Amino acid sequence: MDTAMAAVMRESGAFGGLLYVLPPRGNALWLAMVAGAPHEIAASWRRVALTDPVPVADAVRERRLLWIGGQEEMARRYPRAALVLPYDFALSAAPVASSTTVHGGLVLLWPGSHSPQLSPDERDAIETGCRRLGSLLQQAADRGEPLLPSDRPRTLPPPAGRTVSPAEATAVAAFLDRLPGGACALDLNGRITFITPAAADLVGADPADLVGALPWEALPWMDVPQVEDRYRAALVSRQAQAFTVLRPPDVWLSFELYPDSSGISVRIRGSNPPKDAPVSPSVPAAGPSRATVLYHLMHLAATLTEAAGVKDVVEQTADQLLPALGAQGMVMMTAEDGRLKILGHQGYSAALMESFDGIPLSLDIPAVTVLTTGTPSFFASFAELQRAYPTTVHEDGMAAWAFLPLIASGRPIGSLLLAYNRPHTFPPGERAVLTSLAGLVGQALDRARLYDTQYEVAHRLQAALLPHTLPRIPGLQVAARYLPAARGLGIGGDFYDLIRLSEHTAAATIGDVQGHNVDAAALMGQVRTAVHAYATAGAPPNHVLAATNRLLIDLDPGLFTSCVYTHLDLARRRACLATAGHPPPLLRHADGRIEVLHVSPGLLLGIDPDARYPTLEFALPPGCVLALYTDGLVEAPGVDPDDATAALAGLLEHTDPTDLDAMADTLIRHAPAPGDDIALLLLCLQQASD
Repeated sequence: MDTAMAAVMRESGAFGGLLYVLPPRGNALWLAMVAGAPHEIAASWRRVALTDPVPVADAVRERRLLWIGGQEEMARRYPRAALVLPYDFALSAAPVASSTTVHGGLVLLWPGSHSPQLSPDERDAIETGCRRLGSLLQQAADRGEPLLPSDRPRTLPPPAGRTVSPAEATAVAAFLDRLPGGACALDLNGRITFITPAAADLVGADPADLVGALPWEALPWMDVPQVEDRYRAALVSRQAQAFTVLRPPDVWLSFELYPDSSGISVRIRGSNPPKDAPVSPSVPAAGPSRATVLYHLMHLAATLTEAAGVKDVVEQTADQLLPALGAQGMVMMTAEDGRLKILGHQGYSAALMESFDGIPLSLDIPAVTVLTTGTPSFFASFAELQRAYPTTVHEDGMAAWAFLPLIASGRPIGSLLLAYNRPHTFPPGERAVLTSLAGLVGQALDRARLYDTQYEVAHRLQAALLPHTLPRIPGLQVAARYLPAARGLGIGGDFYDLIRLSEHTAAATIGDVQGHNVDAAALMGQVRTAVHAYATAGAPPNHVLAATNRLLIDLDPGLFTSCVYTHLDLARRRACLATAGHPPPLLRHADGRIEVLHVSPGLLLGIDPDARYPTLEFALPPGCVLALYTDGLVEAPGVDPDDATAALAGLLEHTDPTDLDAMADTLIRHAPAPGDDIALLLLCLQQASD
């Protein structure tokens, strides 16, 4: 296996490779072998689910070779991966398969200087290597020795360097000593393998304490983000890197890193304090350090995960990105009916945003171009912006702009403007970071728009299924309340209804369908309709619940329902109720005494077609209040249901029965935190003189 891995890297010209295995009937790839880099570089992808947004997962799932030609393409297509490794490199990912089975995937890495496209010879080498590895994995499986995941992937040693004679080694040492400054060598793991006396003097340490150590561990003043970041950049991009760092108290040192397949050569010299960037002008400037990017990524990813709607995404993006990136303005936009729609903004006046909101889409507007093409644009000054868009007017008072596409499912769904109040250059590393961050925002925005749509549809559905008004029945005062759940889409299956049956009779019902989603709301509408239909047909309470129960079993929704149904005879001042697994109603007498109407409850609706529902008859004395409610009004974690019911009874006892609306508001206000939705129906039989 080692030989086959080394061969595919050599023949394709790749400097590094990751071999993943897919266990039989598995749904995740496991990193089994690493070559050309320390395995810590791939620690974030030691296990990759086949559904993860990672190149090797897509390649294995789609059974095709994928090519990522550079840093910006990685940022557009795989923003999360690009943020963890924000460096300039090229990558291929391909399935490793035998004639009948996919055994895993192969990732190969090239320097950032690689041409944007794979050559035919490179593609042939990759495909041949994958077939060779697939055959070896199949043979191992046939022998009963499959390559299985382990706690630590195997790391192939780097190719051996050339052997030098003692005389040549002496000459090399003398050559290095004559050079100004100092030099040292790092292996691929970042550990010092050699250091000149002059270099040791510059860093202020004994060579014996440095050899075998990581620089940022052996020298505390090097434990700053850009040191490890530039080492990783050199390792992954295989391009020269540089940085300047302060050795306390006042010695500035410049480090130049030159990588190859065996390690990294480092040149160290004294330096002047840097004015702006912590890198020397001889190499490309880097963007935000890896440590800084990962810090803000964690915060942004965490907050966007919690974002429910579009408003949340806009606010959390502004709160995280502006301070992290040093920007002063942000605008999030999308297209709607051929016009530009401003979703939200920060750092700009409302009047300016209103002047752009709703204007026709035109490629003369940078944000529209980015939204249309999916390609980011960066302008370090207004002069650059005006050269690209001659009709642009300098209205916002900013000095530099980044227009970033918001990508979801491979297509642009919006654009994000970041603005700076001073001229701001956008080096390649920073461009890739900004594009990656915008990719995360785009995915969150797509989820948020779906959530907002579902929320609106669900609430319209629930509003349509609950009664708009309750009938006015002589001699009966009524108050009803509904409070949606605080989680999910904020909808649920709680319902209530008041049904006029005749001149002197009525029915009151309340129920709770299991769940807090559209399915629960839809079933709630069916249950309420069924109860209404059986009630108006003249069925007694136990028959109403039994018939509704059989209907639910026939519908087989997979959800259960609790319900109370009460028949009210206003002329005789009597009532009869039946319950299907529902909290007991409360009857408040005119003197404030509370009676808990316990009746042997039947099973929840939708379980047993032969379930029976016992009834309870009771008097309705003048001035009494009958309270029907769902469990959201009383249930709280760790509280006994009987104690919760007793607490509600105590609250009901001390409320004013002459104002049912105030009574309902009081009961709702003292409900536990609304993790569940709440329905409440209060009925007061008026005094005979009323």
